[in-house]
Amino acid sequence: MLIVENIRLALSSIRANKMRSFLTMLGMIIGISSVIAIVSLGDTMRSVVANEYKNVGLGLAYMYINPPDDTYGDNTYFTTTDAEKVKEAMGDDLAYVGFNQSMRKDMTVGRRTKTLYVTGLAENPTAMKNLKIIYGRMLSDKDFQEKRHHIVLQKETAEGFFGDANAVGKTVKVKLNEDLEEFLVVGVYENQDSALMKALQGGSMEYAYIPESLMVSEDSYNWSLYFVVSDVNQMDSMKSRVTAYMARMKNLDPQYIIMSSASEEMGMIDSMLGSLSAVVGAIAAISLVVGGIGIMNIMLVSVTERTREIGIRKALGARTKDILTQFLIEAAMISAAGGLIGTILGISVVAIGGMLFGITTVVKPQVIVIAVAFSAMVGLGFGLYPARKAAKADPVIALRYE
Repeated sequence: MLIVENIRLALSSIRANKMRSFLTMLGMIIGISSVIAIVSLGDTMRSVVANEYKNVGLGLAYMYINPPDDTYGDNTYFTTTDAEKVKEAMGDDLAYVGFNQSMRKDMTVGRRTKTLYVTGLAENPTAMKNLKIIYGRMLSDKDFQEKRHHIVLQKETAEGFFGDANAVGKTVKVKLNEDLEEFLVVGVYENQDSALMKALQGGSMEYAYIPESLMVSEDSYNWSLYFVVSDVNQMDSMKSRVTAYMARMKNLDPQYIIMSSASEEMGMIDSMLGSLSAVVGAIAAISLVVGGIGIMNIMLVSVTERTREIGIRKALGARTKDILTQFLIEAAMISAAGGLIGTILGISVVAIGGMLFGITTVVKPQVIVIAVAFSAMVGLGFGLYPARKAAKADPVIALRYE
């Protein structure tokens, strides 16, 4: 019953000084909402990055050569022969080997011309790019082997040129080299990239896909070679095998053959985002300490204003611990109210941001629990000194206080 009475007294005091109580809570509100929003933003970005890499494919890896003394020669580039030999040597362990050529090209239909990215795909193209085909088909191995002038368009590209997404069987002209070359549309796909990936790729830029054999000649030199490993769990061993094989073929020390995978890049980015989120969250948590100082300040003012009340309660038999409990509960309630409002505000900010950018947000319950628990400890910690001061007040002096 005494606890209930102390809660009633605390609520009465808070209601009597609404504006002052709210301003006291403000520090906790800002602190809690900042911590939750920042940490949740970091977790959301980590989730988005992980999903993007999963969409790209964690089995993807690429290789380039960093020669000694930056001396470049014929053995520091990759050719179609290199790609063929690696694929033959590794067999089914590599699902895809290609150069991932992607260039801005002009595409023309009648009098209409637009610029878009044209990307070349090698054999087993779906291993490299798993497009959602809505009309027609994906490029085939035959298209690559026979250098067929076939193309897969993005839905928006087809609609822009023909007024209808189903452009299968129609032709477009692409300026691959100096001349316009005619391509038969064999498929139309729907872009399923997230808002983040679209932004990274240039927003409204459209993509089309053709056989890579039309973009890479047998005597051309390429800076990098791309692979898709059939079994993601064998990525490390495949990197070692491919690196060793390429080093022998190019007569180079393996240390100059650089091979990196999508899973490694994802791990590094995830680690960086996690560390950044933790550091920024810790900085934001400093505002909780500032809020705690505000609680202590207001509680000291409250103790001074209620000195006579404290004296009367002690004269009527209230014990020291009763007064201590009363003021601690009041400090805890102010802190808890600020923490609750801050939690709702922080979650709301993250949710609204996610809706605006079309991203699924991640708000971990443990982050909320830790933030609220920390705010409660701050409130109690900074409320302890004013509460002890009130509890130790001499009732005779307190009763004479005006």
